[in-house]
Amino acid sequence: MAKCEEGYLCDICGGDVEHIFESDLYLRYVIGMIDPETLHTTKERHILCNKPLAQFIVHEKFPAVVDDSLFDKRQLDPAYVASRETLVTRGWLRLCELAQTEGLSLLEYPLPEVVEAMRSAAGRSS
Repeated sequence: MAKCEEGYLCDICGGDVEHIFESDLYLRYVIGMIDPETLHTTKERHILCNKPLAQFIVHEKFPAVVDDSLFDKRQLDPAYVASRETLVTRGWLRLCELAQTEGLSLLEYPLPEVVEAMRSAAGRSS
């Protein structure tokens, strides 16, 4: 099968990232960690394969993730953890919403504050 026909393969486990709500790449994009200009060159992985990020999704429909690495949220500042949980969970919920939505531009995928930041940055650079 041609590379372009394989879909998005996880850089960690090698499995197919079938749905946008499983995509670490798009989660990082919607929360502002990835610039739209580099989205197509950034490696894909399942959210669950990126434990340092997945541990911050706190929702009854998402499996709880424990990251026993140096990035374990239990070892981090509680205020930072609360802020990060809010952002990353909102990002994952946005992916769930996008899975049910058609016709949006890629630039409309991110959270509203990320879209606004991109517009502001574009205004400063022109």
